[in-house]
Amino acid sequence: MLNNDLRVSGKAGEHDRRDGHAPGNRFLGRVVACSGSRATIAAVAEEGGTDLTELWSVGRLISISVGRNRVVALVYQMNTGSHAWGEGEDNNFKIETELLGEVRVDEDGREEFSTGISRYPYLGAIAHRIRAADLMRIYDAGEGTTAVIGKLTQDESIDAAIHIPSMLSKHFAVVGSTGVGKSTAVSLLLHKAIAADPKLRVLILDPHNEFAAAFPKHAVTIDTDTLDLPFWLMRLEEFAEVVFRGRPPVPEELDMLRDILPEAKRAFRGSDNSLVRRTTEKSSITADTPVPYRMADLLALIDERIGRLEGRTEKPSLRSLKMRLIAAINDPRYHFMFSNNTISDTITETIAQIFRIPGENRPICTFQLAGIPSEVVNSVASVLCRMAFEVALWSDGAIHMLVVCEEAHRYIPSDPTLGFVPTRQAIARIAKEGRKYGVSLGIITQRPGELDQTILSQCSTLFAMRLANDRDQEIIRSAIPNSSISTTSFISSIGNGEAIAFGEAISVPMRMRFSRVDEKLLPKAASANSKHSEEDPDTVDLRKIVTRMRAVTVGPDISNFQQSYAASAAALDEVDAADEEIDAKPNTPPAPSSAPLESYRRELLPQTPRLDPAAPPATDPRLDALRREMRREEPIFPRPAPPADQPAVTRREPGPSLRESILKKPLSSLYNKD
Repeated sequence: MLNNDLRVSGKAGEHDRRDGHAPGNRFLGRVVACSGSRATIAAVAEEGGTDLTELWSVGRLISISVGRNRVVALVYQMNTGSHAWGEGEDNNFKIETELLGEVRVDEDGREEFSTGISRYPYLGAIAHRIRAADLMRIYDAGEGTTAVIGKLTQDESIDAAIHIPSMLSKHFAVVGSTGVGKSTAVSLLLHKAIAADPKLRVLILDPHNEFAAAFPKHAVTIDTDTLDLPFWLMRLEEFAEVVFRGRPPVPEELDMLRDILPEAKRAFRGSDNSLVRRTTEKSSITADTPVPYRMADLLALIDERIGRLEGRTEKPSLRSLKMRLIAAINDPRYHFMFSNNTISDTITETIAQIFRIPGENRPICTFQLAGIPSEVVNSVASVLCRMAFEVALWSDGAIHMLVVCEEAHRYIPSDPTLGFVPTRQAIARIAKEGRKYGVSLGIITQRPGELDQTILSQCSTLFAMRLANDRDQEIIRSAIPNSSISTTSFISSIGNGEAIAFGEAISVPMRMRFSRVDEKLLPKAASANSKHSEEDPDTVDLRKIVTRMRAVTVGPDISNFQQSYAASAAALDEVDAADEEIDAKPNTPPAPSSAPLESYRRELLPQTPRLDPAAPPATDPRLDALRREMRREEPIFPRPAPPADQPAVTRREPGPSLRESILKKPLSSLYNKD
């Protein structure tokens, strides 16, 4: 609906309002007190009648005549002086109002609303019902750049319009308790936004997988089955969040990863063509540079460091880091990061798919986070927000980016010790610098009290729906300008679909009701479509549920570095043994390492020798002495041989095994030093 239609509807509403009421009957009361921002109006209900009191209501606007102008005020409290009602007698009551602005009448008769007040009401000034034409002037956001998102609660003949460029350029937020209609309101706002700005590209971080149903013709859906987010796009802190499964990283292992990652990236660059090498050689490669590398190269570099003679103290940390990497690669839930498609340089395809460049008439991307492991969600959100800012930054204004964060208190909590620092930094950068480069932020949360107040304060347009928590209400009151603080006095009692909108996109705070959205475009989770399915607990396939819980899918192909790991395992053990022998006794010749591996035989296992005086000793006397020393035993004397008809019984002495005893003793003690 255009603004011209608004003016026509306003005139019709004004005419309907005057039907049955003479102009003199618009009188409500008189001003008996006034301050810089508030005014008190006194009125009388004659003979206990309620004809006049029915025209008053909390949250409604009234006007006060001051010369040619009309001051606009908002009712936020009313009471009788005696706090009682007398039947059949006059009842005096008072109405507390908040001054919002005035409708100025110029010399040529042109009327215009302004939030400033040139002349304040005087004592005895007449207060009357506001005209519908004045309501239309107050809430009209301008020609050609407005979007109608609902109706005013006070007068449903007046459209509630917002200024889309102001809402996007300086960010917006939608807050409200669960079930009040936040997701429906956001889908309505996004439909209006993409219709007003053809350059706009929208990325929705959807933790509940519910926005895909709201944009069947304008959005693409990305989930774990269709996502290829290369691991090499992550910065070091983001990659460490994945490797250490959301726990604080070990400093030694993190430092080693910082040193090895650039080497792995340079190893991959050596296989690129000359054009790519010349491009990347202009700048030094660090652990944060978004350059592809292979996990096989990274593991090979770790194996190489483990096999070096120097740095023996680093080997436990290197082995631990290697096991963490292999565990992450083998986890089928991380298939979207370590699949074959992410090994090559696919950054262009990834950006084109996620950020809709080109859009192909689908400018919205709903990024479903429900299927992503919880310890990886923060890293994925950090990568997406950071890339959204950089894409808009380097596009030189060709792309307008909007990042919508559902359940934003998960990513940017008020407690600085909680949450993931890179994600907080990426979202904060959009909130503070995004408007300069065409990046907008949309915050959706049901707990504004748990949200970072610095980022919430950057949202210049706020849609506050019903909030029951006192702390959440206090946060909203602190965000509203002081001149309209009483607007939130009834925020805990507004209905579903209603909101108090204020900020840059709205000239005056208004209580409005969002337009109804078509049933086919309502946001709903994917599982909501199957709530009325024919299956029940007796017929459901439990194996399918277990398979999805385990994420047992076609896992990543890791045979390239599995083979290198198996081939280097035996050589690594031999190198470690040789290092220890050289350190213990440099003049001792190393044992030959080229002996062929023998098959498994039982006689090779450690056994207690039979005490036969005629048989040669089965073990080295030095090993027997070492064993006695470790077990603190007395010397073993020969025992008489058992009778021929009685089989010999082999009994193991109590205490640690021979292998454990040897491992606890340095190898130098096993050599004859004479």
